[in-house]
Formats: sequence, C-alpha cells, structure tokens
Amino acid sequence: MTEFIRKIVPNAKDDVLAGITVSLAMIPEVVAFAFVAQIDPLMALSGAFIIGLITAVFGGRPGLISGAAGAVAVIFVSMIADGHTKGMLFDAPIENMGFFYLMACVVLMGIIQIFAGVFKLGRFVRLIPHPVMMGFVNGLSIVIFLAQVKMFSHKSLQVSPEGVKEYVSTYMQGAELYIMIGLVLLTMGIIWGLPKITKKLPAALTAILVTTLIVVFSGMDVSTVGSYIIEGGGTGLKGEFPTPNMDLWKNLPFNLDTLKFIALPAFLAASVGLIESLMTMNLVDELTDTRGNGNRECVAQGAGNIVSGLFGGTGGCGMIGQTVINVNAGGRGRLSGIMMAVTLLSFILFADKLIEMVPIAALVGVMFMMVIETFAWSSFRIFKKIPMSDAIVLVTVSLVTVFVDLAVAVFVGVIISALVFAWESAKKIRARKRVKEDGTKVYEIWGPLFFGSIQAFNDKFDAKNDPESIEIDFVEARVSDHSAIEAIFNLVEKYQGEGKTIKLKHLSEDCKVLLYKASDKFHDVIVEDVDDPRYHLAANPEDFPKPLGEYNF
Repeated sequence: MTEFIRKIVPNAKDDVLAGITVSLAMIPEVVAFAFVAQIDPLMALSGAFIIGLITAVFGGRPGLISGAAGAVAVIFVSMIADGHTKGMLFDAPIENMGFFYLMACVVLMGIIQIFAGVFKLGRFVRLIPHPVMMGFVNGLSIVIFLAQVKMFSHKSLQVSPEGVKEYVSTYMQGAELYIMIGLVLLTMGIIWGLPKITKKLPAALTAILVTTLIVVFSGMDVSTVGSYIIEGGGTGLKGEFPTPNMDLWKNLPFNLDTLKFIALPAFLAASVGLIESLMTMNLVDELTDTRGNGNRECVAQGAGNIVSGLFGGTGGCGMIGQTVINVNAGGRGRLSGIMMAVTLLSFILFADKLIEMVPIAALVGVMFMMVIETFAWSSFRIFKKIPMSDAIVLVTVSLVTVFVDLAVAVFVGVIISALVFAWESAKKIRARKRVKEDGTKVYEIWGPLFFGSIQAFNDKFDAKNDPESIEIDFVEARVSDHSAIEAIFNLVEKYQGEGKTIKLKHLSEDCKVLLYKASDKFHDVIVEDVDDPRYHLAANPEDFPKPLGEYNF
C-alpha cells in the first residue's frame, strides 16, 4: 500500500482533474451504448464504475481508462433479445430473462480474459503491425466522430399501425441546430486556446464547466444529459451503490443449455474487449513513452468483468476515447482511473441532478477535440512513402473498423500483413551452386524455408541430372515449419531414389532438432558440423606475429 501511494502522489493533482473530466465525458457515451444494447443505463453505468475501478487499481497500464464500451455492447444485442424470448418459453415464464443471461455471459467473458492473461496471450499484441495500429486509430476516430454527429438529433418513440414501437431520430434544425453548433465550437475553442494561456487549469474540464454555466444562467433550451436519457426511455441517473444481484442465481438455469447459449457471445466479447484494451494500451505506451504489462491487463479486465456481472453490471473494456482524454488532460497514473470511477459513482448517487444539467454540446465538443488529436494525420503524409501493401492494410483496417467491427478489422489487418510478409519472404529463397574438386555439387541455400517458399526451393534442384554426390548447405537458411521439413524429406527421398548420396550441412541446432523429430532418416544425411563457413579464423601462428591482445578485432 505504501508503494502504491508513493507512485500516485507525484502526479496527484493532474490525475484527479483528469479523472473528473473523463467521468463527465464517459456518462453520455455509456448511456448511448446502453441504448444500443437495450439495457437500463444504470446497468451500464454500474459496469463502467466497477470495471473502471478494478482495472485502474490492478491493471497493467496506468492511465488507461476502462468502462462499458460500445465495441462490447453491440455483441450482446441479439443475445439479450433471444434471452428474453427463451425466458418466456420456460414452464414458469420469466420476464427480461435476457438480462440474466447477459450477467452470466459477462462473468464467463471475464473468466476467459483471466485465462488469456494467465497463459500470457497478451504478448500477441506485439504481432499487430504498425499500419494496423494506425488504421485502428483512424477508423475508431471516425466511428467516434459519427457517434457524436448522432447527438445532433432527437429520439422520439413512435408506434406503427401494426403496434410496433421504435425510436426514430430526427436531426435538429434552425435556431436549435445553430445554438448546438455554437456551443460545440465554444467548447472546442476553450480546449484549444486555454493551454496557450495557462496549463494550470484542465482544458477539457474547464470547457465543460464554462459551457454548462452559460447554458444554465442564460436559460437556453438545449439538449442535456438528463434530456438525452429521458429521450432514450430512461428515467434519470439516480441509482444505488452496486450490490450482488441475487436474482441472477434465482432465475438463471445452471445447465449445459445455458452454457451453449452464452459461450459464443462471451468468447467474442472477451476477444473484442482484450483487443481493444491491448490496442489502447499500446497507444498509451506511444503517447507516454512508457511500457505497460499486457498479461496483467488481461487479468484485471477479466476480474473487472466478473465482478461487474455478479453485481448486475454489463461488460466492458479499455476505452480509447476516454483514455486519450485522460492522457491529454495530464492523467498518467492509477489515480486518474480511480478518480474517474469514484466520480462516476458519486454523480450517480449524489450529483445526478447536476450532471443531468451538462449540455450535450459540451461533451460533443470534448469528443470532437479528442477525435482531432487521436486521428493519425501523419498517415496522409507518409502514405506515398510506405510500401503499397502497408498502405492497403492501413486503409482496409480503417474501413473495416468503421463499417464492420474493431476486432474483425484487427484480425483482417494482421492476416493481410502476414500474407504479404509470407509472399515477400517466399521470393527471397536463393540457391548458389558450385562443384567441388571431387565432383560433389554443393547447393548453398539463402533465405527462409517455409510453406510459402518450398515451391521455389524445389525448383532449384535437378535430382535426375545432378552428380552422384550432393551437399545442401543451410548456413544462411532457416527451416521454419512442417512444410519445410516435408520438402527436405521429399528431396532426400528423390535423390536417394536416384541412387545418389545427399548430405545436409550447417543446419542450426533448432533446425536439426525439428528434422530429427520428424524422421530417423535425417540422422544419416545431416552432417554434424561444428564449423561455420561465415567465419574464417587464421589458425597458423605465423599469421599472428604479435600477441593477440595487441590486435584490434
């Protein structure tokens, strides 16, 4: 505890103010995601508090903000709806059964994430190429921008002639639209200009407070956090301190059918949550020039989701928008995340009326500035300077993030990058041929030998017309996979089938282990060399007239 306090004290002021700013920006976004998933906003806010607090204290990346994120929320939409339907088909029908399935799914999601951390799967985030990172940031910036544009509308409940209820959005017009735009620009102007005057005041928080005071004292009729919640069908922010939800254990059937029902959504949510959290962690690493612990973050995210599910909250993960706001506001330590969670809970319990007075325009202005600062504008500058394949990956990831999903975009980007790398590596296989004085033909292989290069490797040899003795020198080659092992085995079989002698030289120790495990035949053809032809040392003492210590090697 003493060590924890020692670490949070140096940046305490900035962390506290940044945490308060982030909590204000988080409320409307979490509420919006709750409406997307068709759950009670308080359920999402409780989840944001619990996950945010646990990951801030125990996570592997100080400064990273976690909460009920939209990337996870969209996965639960169909499961909740199907869960409601299943509940009504029970022998004793249960209303809103989808919410209980949701809580169980969030718990299972957390368990999967903890296993990912325990088995150190967080290290695989290092396999994400930089173009994928840039595409992820750009795509997510566009998604956040489009989400804020929707704030320039009103929701109204309409009933069709068939009796179907649905919320319809209509965009603002006239004076209302102009006032909204003016307040957004005012907020953005304060955030942009205040740091040029003084850096002692947090720009985002100051902008929110100034805009709110102008709206309150001028009596402007504008959209606020409170009106936004009511438009979405909510009743306000007033809530209670999260407590264990005992209804989960009473109503949820613990059987194989339930596990089958929640398994796939839980796995998808866990994967999306970890990808977004680890990608956000990488972004913070770059912004702060420090390094986080991905495996520890996986465990903390999992623990947060388990507790959230048990306490009746929804699932969540790292939130790039709020994290960037936190870092830009000076939040660097765990205290900023703790302060965000505590402030969020305080607003829900004690200051609900105050937070409901904050105009949506102020929060939209904060998010717009975050989008401007997050978007990798340098990608336009370097677009013509990087390989075409990287440019394609960058654009593809951005588009898939916008039109499909974050996790899918990252997977697509990594797969394209891997295929391009495999293709380029496959073209690097080379064979230099020479004949020794005794008539032995030597093939010196250069480049990686793997599934992509075996065709080019096989084309280098002519078993029928080669002399009786063959050596294949692997001094500058690597045997990388099963396809490579199979190619070498078939080549040995082909030469031996022609009645010729073949030897494999200068294989590295790990390559020899692979081949020996594959077949005992390799014991007869691999030459256990101890010399490396890349290094030539004079063995004749006459070559060293002075003591070795006087030579500058």
